[in-house]
Amino acid sequence: MIQIKTARYLDSQIISILRGSETDTPVPELCREHCISNASFYKWRAKYGGMDASLLGRMTELEAENNRLNEMYADVWL
Repeated sequence: MIQIKTARYLDSQIISILRGSETDTPVPELCREHCISNASFYKWRAKYGGMDASLLGRMTELEAENNRLNEMYADVWL
């Protein structure tokens, strides 16, 4: 049986971690506190940097719509 890897952190939790970096907390210390790698932190910052809750909700809606449209296209193509 194939297991699907689930995310350890929710998008809202990621945004709160990124907000912690806006304070004077150094990034390596922040990563250590939350048990994440520096690479994960910077990847999250590239994806979620500058977002708030309303933008996060809109991004989630758009991703769901995009997945739905991709499935429709695949069904038509097959």
